[in-house]
Amino acid sequence: MELLKERILREATVINNDVLKLDALLNHQVDPMLTSEMGKEFARRFAEQAITKVITVESSGIPVAFTTALSMGVPLLFARRKKTLIADPDALTERVPSFTKGIVTDIMVSRQFLTPDDTVLFIDDIIANGDAARGLIKIIERSGAKLAGLGIVVEKSFQAGARTIREQGIRVESLVQIASLEGGQIRFL
Repeated sequence: MELLKERILREATVINNDVLKLDALLNHQVDPMLTSEMGKEFARRFAEQAITKVITVESSGIPVAFTTALSMGVPLLFARRKKTLIADPDALTERVPSFTKGIVTDIMVSRQFLTPDDTVLFIDDIIANGDAARGLIKIIERSGAKLAGLGIVVEKSFQAGARTIREQGIRVESLVQIASLEGGQIRFL
């Protein structure tokens, strides 16, 4: 997606050889027009699937997942990272490390909203090591729902996350693939 590449080159910050800061686009501030275009692109790429829900992990994936769900005319479901007082005690839960946050958290999805009748499209903002993605994939599998594929806004191809998910036979569609951040330079595949 050329527009996204242009915006990344103009507005992203390379923190080090492994970390790209996308606060101006995805993780702190959201451009509604760009986000809408990303959602439409994912909807186009997965149009042949009989998607019943779009799913993501709280919180940076929510805007793009929302515009994808809106474009597809289906509900959006997101895995929560924090347990609340009113959380479903029988929720599907998985413990996952966060690459960028440097912590381990539980992600949870209520069984009420993810059932064997669902065909879900998993949308996320960035994939590095893929730990959160693999955790949500395990939850989807345990629910009995069918995973149609994974749509990623930014894939860091030099890290193993997307590759290991593809090796599981899961369809992964990335809007942008970054080959390297070495020397402070963003290099796309």
